[in-house]
Order: sequence, then C-alpha cells, then structure tokens
Amino acid sequence: MNLSTQQQRAATFHRLHRDEKLLLLPNIWEPLGALMLEDMQFPAVATASYATAWTHGVHDGENISLNLLFPLLKRIAERVSIPLSVDFEKGFASNDQELEQNISALLDTGIVGLNIEVTDKNSGNLVPVEIQCKRIERIKNVAQQKEIPLFINARTDAFLQGDKLSAHEKLQECLIRGSAYKEAGANGLYPILMHREAHIKSLLNEVELPINLNTVPGLPDLKKLENWGVSRVSLGPSFLKIGFQAMRNLAADLQAYNGLETLTKNKLTSAYLDDLIP
Repeated sequence: MNLSTQQQRAATFHRLHRDEKLLLLPNIWEPLGALMLEDMQFPAVATASYATAWTHGVHDGENISLNLLFPLLKRIAERVSIPLSVDFEKGFASNDQELEQNISALLDTGIVGLNIEVTDKNSGNLVPVEIQCKRIERIKNVAQQKEIPLFINARTDAFLQGDKLSAHEKLQECLIRGSAYKEAGANGLYPILMHREAHIKSLLNEVELPINLNTVPGLPDLKKLENWGVSRVSLGPSFLKIGFQAMRNLAADLQAYNGLETLTKNKLTSAYLDDLIP
C-alpha cells in the first residue's frame, strides 16, 4: 500500500468518528471476514486481540508473535479498500524504544487506527495516567514522523478493575483519563465494559473525544447510543464467539447423526465467498 492510500484511509477513519451515524465494528481476525464486511457496506474493519490470538491457538495478552501478527494485518489491509484498525493491546513492548519500533512496523502493514490498553498485566492495576499519556505521545510522534494521521483509540480500563474501585471511582477515572489522553494526542476514548446510561452520558458531556463502547450485557440499544452521540461500538471477540457457537452446534448435531440438512441447505455458497476475494 502506498502512503497516499494509507493517508486517505486514515482521513476516512477519522471522519467516520465525527459522523452522526454510529460506527459499528464487528471485529474480525482474518482477510475473508474483512472482505465480507466490506461487501456488506461496512465503512471500516477492525481486529480483536482475543479473536486473533485464539485463532492462532494462543491466549490473549500479547502471546501472539509479531512475526505472525504483522503479516496477517498486512494481508487484511491489502485485501480490503476500507480503513483497518487493530487492537494492539499494550504495544508488545517492555520499554519506550520497543514501543516506537513496534508502532513504526505496525504502520508499515497499512493499518490506520489502533487500540492501546492501560492495564499492567503483571499487577493487574492501571498504568499511571502520566505514564500512559507519555506512551500515547510517543505513538503519536511515530505516526507523525511517518506522515500517517493514525487514529489512536485509548482504552481506560477502570471498569475492568472489579471491586478495586467503586462505580463512582471507575467513572471518575474515565473522566480524568479521557481529558488527559486527549491532551496527549489520543483521538478516541474506549471505556471498555462501560454500559450504564448515566455513565455514558457523563462521559459524552465531559470528555471531548469520540467515545467507543463495546457490546456487553446491559448496553443500551444501538439506536439510543447513536442518538446520544456515541461514535463507535465494537464487538470485541463476540463476533468470533457467535460464529464458533454456530459451528459447535452443528458439530454436536453431527455427532448425533443429524445436521445434514443444515449443511446442504446453507444459503452461503462457495461462489459467494470466492467472489469476495479480489
């Protein structure tokens, strides 16, 4: 992919977060899923770290090798003509130099957006806001040096903290980090697991960044979220789990010598899938 194409896709991805229409991202993990969503007129695609890890036979948590991940992302970016964002966990880095190197290599795959996490996987605690802001600044600087207007979707993992924080403290943490992340150069805020109406509206009123929610139990209706001004909703690993549930159900039927009709009457044909590939 040439620089001009990548820049155009990045500009499109930024615009999609400013539109009044909700940006829905059924996160994928391979090129064919991305091609299907593009064929269905989805304006952008995104990966999910859980789904990408699981389909490579490893656990989530930066256990997939970058030697596997980067070629996969490059194949997806080259196959579709719409923007691709990636869940890049915490950057697969143990220091600032590694982070910068990884972001530079990530951008070379053709992606135009990324999610960046904030939980220390050793302690389970949130990385201090000052440190996370410095990491966002470094990511931004690398993208600017490569002349790519990368969309940085900064996660705030307060709602992953369980009983460590009260509901009020979780909201306050999101508000504090939202403002700080914006100052550091983030383009979007991802308060993962947030689902209460009052919390969502507080964030929308007080943080001047596009808000990305994910599909969790209790999340309000998608049309309501759009009307309130939520910019983006992601499925995370849910898209993969829905697909695997269908396959598991069929496999169980086959074990009981049933399910043949499900296979023979499947309306999704080989020709359709073949036609998706340019």
